Amino acid sequence: MLLTLIVFIIVLSVLVFVHELGHFWVARKFGVKAEEFGIGFPPRAFGIYKNKDGKWKKIIGNKQVDDAADTIYSVNWFPLGGFVKLGEDEEGGDNPNHFTNKKIWQRVSIISAGVIMNIILAAILITVGFMMGLPQSLDNTGHSAQIYDKKIQIVEVMPDSPAQAAGLQIGDVIAGINGKQFIGYKDLQKFVNNHTGEELSYSIKRDQKEITKNIKPVIMKETGAGGVGVGIIETGIVKYPFFTAIWEGIKTTIFLTWAIIIAFYELIKGLVMGHGMSADIAGPVGIAAMTGRVARMGFVYILQFTALLSINLAIINFLPFPALDGGRIVFLFIEKIKGSPVKRELEAAIHNIGFALLMLLILVVTFKDVAKFGYWFKMIWDKVAG
Repeated sequence: MLLTLIVFIIVLSVLVFVHELGHFWVARKFGVKAEEFGIGFPPRAFGIYKNKDGKWKKIIGNKQVDDAADTIYSVNWFPLGGFVKLGEDEEGGDNPNHFTNKKIWQRVSIISAGVIMNIILAAILITVGFMMGLPQSLDNTGHSAQIYDKKIQIVEVMPDSPAQAAGLQIGDVIAGINGKQFIGYKDLQKFVNNHTGEELSYSIKRDQKEITKNIKPVIMKETGAGGVGVGIIETGIVKYPFFTAIWEGIKTTIFLTWAIIIAFYELIKGLVMGHGMSADIAGPVGIAAMTGRVARMGFVYILQFTALLSINLAIINFLPFPALDGGRIVFLFIEKIKGSPVKRELEAAIHNIGFALLMLLILVVTFKDVAKFGYWFKMIWDKVAG
């Protein structure tokens, strides 16, 4: 349990820190002075800065700094990512290097940099994973791939199917049926189809455990053949040589980014059309619980999971919603069209409303997570209280 908390904090911190580092780095390139760049969230534990005499000074605690000539670099008490203060919501006055006085394309670049850094981080993590050996579908592997630890894995469980009734889950590995092992998923499908109506004993591997499920295949209306209602693929650990791993890492990142964008589109469309959520959404508790499962599987799985979270964070932040990076860019486009910025008070009020709605959504999702992962939440509470 302690490992889960540590890994969760590290993963979340890396994602947020890299995002904020993107904003900070591009802002400095355009000459924008950041008031403070912090590791973790306030209150401040300590920091260093260069004063107006050009000397480095240190500061302890959350004291006001009046003689800083440049950015305050701080370490803060809550170890979850980081932040950068660029003065987006302030008047720039006559200062040509203030954020609000920069050209619109420069401000768009600064705001977009966090999203881009998260995508770059994902590509780096996936590339490193391919150099070490990354769990992957074997449908489209490159010719130079080294493949080992092949297995047949469940990627979909159809509603109201024998598989759902038996408790099969996405991610389960089918180790065998009736004591028989299978080289490929086509052989497995053929075996199940040939035994339609018979009770079969499925050997399932889940989280380092092996369980047995007795399931009777039926004729599936989707395929017209015998099955238990699961989608399966062949997976394995895929490893590439150094330069090939770089190309495959970039290519996989682009593919995953597009796939996640489509998934978000379908989710939002379903909500707008009144069809409800077509997929589960996890909040902090759910992500922490999933992090615990991934941590137990090994380091390379943590890399893969972190890369996926990084892409998700990038896409969510780029949505045109108030308080998000995408929402701030919308206001810059409005400024470009009308020739003057939206009133600071109005923009701040809209961002505050958007932030409140996001917090409400997080609370709702967290409540669902606690109900779904109640066992995990109880274990955390027992550790803290005990």
